Amino acid sequence: MEAFFISTGVVALGEMGDKTQLLAMMLAARFRRPLPIIGGILVATLANHALAGLVGDWVAHTLGPELLRWVIGLSFIAMAGWMLIPDKIDADAATTRQRFDVFGTTVVAFFLAEMGDKTQIATVALAAHYSALAAVVAGTTLGMMLANVPAVFLGDTIAKKVSMTLVHAIAAAIFAALGVMTLLNVGDLV
Repeated sequence: MEAFFISTGVVALGEMGDKTQLLAMMLAARFRRPLPIIGGILVATLANHALAGLVGDWVAHTLGPELLRWVIGLSFIAMAGWMLIPDKIDADAATTRQRFDVFGTTVVAFFLAEMGDKTQIATVALAAHYSALAAVVAGTTLGMMLANVPAVFLGDTIAKKVSMTLVHAIAAAIFAALGVMTLLNVGDLV
């Protein structure tokens, strides 16, 4: 359960103000059809995070425990720094040609926008950290949905009322704490 809850919380916080959240707002404004957009976000996130989780699981089984501890610990600390860098939407992901319906456009745009994104890298690190692939993928997917579904419905209102700097600072602090705890081998981490 820890893997699920940590994965959900870290990704939900990390996703606030992220380019995929901006993409959700843009798609909502463009298409004004929230249900296919939400379905597309879910499908794209499940596919992307399942692949990322498999990579993390492979890394965990390939590296020895000592090297794995250092790789994961330093990855979490790097993610903490990355969280403090404001994100902008990629023009390529935002301008997916209209070859698909709303659902298809959302799946393609979200899947591509998530490639190499903070939450995808976090999913790799979390899956390597915890030996609970399904819990990590379910948690990171839920975290994405918690951040993006409200963006689809309330986009501009949320952006104006929530301090993204504060949200990113909290997410960075969580990643930094996880990194330090992993490096110090605190608890049952790695």
